[in-house]
Amino acid sequence: MQILFVHQNFPGQFKHLAPALAAKPEHTVVALTMRQIDSRQWQGVHIVRYTPKTGSQPGVHPWLRDFDTKVIRGEACFRAALQLREQGFQPDVIIAHPGWGESLFLKQVWPQARLGLYCEFYYLLQGGDIGFDPEFPTRDADGEACRVEMRNLNNAVHMPLADAAISPTHWQASTFPEPFRSRISVIHDGIDTELVAPDDSVALQLGELKLSRQDEVITFVNRNLEPCRGYHVFMRALPELLRRRPHARVLITGGDGVSYGAAPTNGQTWKQIYIDEAHAQHPDMDWSRVHFLGQIPYAQFVAMLQLSRVHLYLTYPFVLSWSLLEAMSAGCAIVASDTAPLREAIRHDETGVLVDFFDPAALAEATCQLLDDPARRARLGAAARVFARENYDLKQVCLPRQMAWVEALAAKPAGEGAATAPGWTPPPPAQTTAPAPRPAVAPAFKRY
Repeated sequence: MQILFVHQNFPGQFKHLAPALAAKPEHTVVALTMRQIDSRQWQGVHIVRYTPKTGSQPGVHPWLRDFDTKVIRGEACFRAALQLREQGFQPDVIIAHPGWGESLFLKQVWPQARLGLYCEFYYLLQGGDIGFDPEFPTRDADGEACRVEMRNLNNAVHMPLADAAISPTHWQASTFPEPFRSRISVIHDGIDTELVAPDDSVALQLGELKLSRQDEVITFVNRNLEPCRGYHVFMRALPELLRRRPHARVLITGGDGVSYGAAPTNGQTWKQIYIDEAHAQHPDMDWSRVHFLGQIPYAQFVAMLQLSRVHLYLTYPFVLSWSLLEAMSAGCAIVASDTAPLREAIRHDETGVLVDFFDPAALAEATCQLLDDPARRARLGAAARVFARENYDLKQVCLPRQMAWVEALAAKPAGEGAATAPGWTPPPPAQTTAPAPRPAVAPAFKRY
């Protein structure tokens, strides 16, 4: 079977699925991506890059700008697909993350291919992230419904094209409208619960400071430190946490950019804005026990979770972070926001503790209660790990289900179009005098 993956930041959510399919000798697996990867092959997957020839031009209507960018990427991917077809590649199955518009026109190139979509999120006017936090009201309340409708245009165009779809959580799948919702299989990307497991011997070196399980460590993780993931609420709870826990070390992981929400309008970063707020309101706060780690290597990230006595995770009603499930797999005692995506994994006082997203005092109180109660921490952490292994384990649960989903997608009747080519061989590299490429390595991919 010939399989095409499409993801602007490949491997993205297909980090495990694509190599697993490529490992089977009966499959040829190709990936279309914008990401610069050193080699033309990664873990058995043939890498084909595409590059947009232009960007969104000035004068595009603000409501249309998001879709305009997606059409530009969709055209660039379409042109690369035409070249692949000319070389003889005829995929039986296309598996795409449609979020950036790349797969908009691929059925024009290969109408016979079955298209499976990774359905991450459908934007909602109510019940989602939009309008959830009154601290950040929309700049155009009257036009918000129109803007959201246009933002979902990419989803709306893709849905009739798809033969099947996959979503990582039931709540994320539930954001999509019927009848498309009924075509979505809920299968998580998977957590390596063997790798991310409790380790009482773990140690983490932070400069001259060495932390072990004997230290009282509180952890907080965002891909980027921003309000969408509750960074502002956490920072407002931090002074009380430090006051009540004089020996605690707080490890904060995340970058300075923006992953999902809007950037601050004053040119600062959300990280610095809430550091400054805490400084102004609590000038005597002991910052020496607060460690901003930035975006760290995965091995260090796992060690941090293994050290954690209490892990904090907050989010708007939005995509659920892998880091929450990895914290569960590591056996962390977790305090999380009582928001819709969390209720699927965190059952209050069973696999963690849920608190009001907007209540920093409740966040601090719940954290301190857990720090004072080793037996409860142990019970919650053990239950969290069991839940993670039973529902999100990569090797035993998620990857087998993903592979079965691909096989079912391939078995669907093909549409009208050219017959599948019997085989495809990637073209040889162009002759060049440049140095030989470095050995292929797995592309970096932020998991939190």
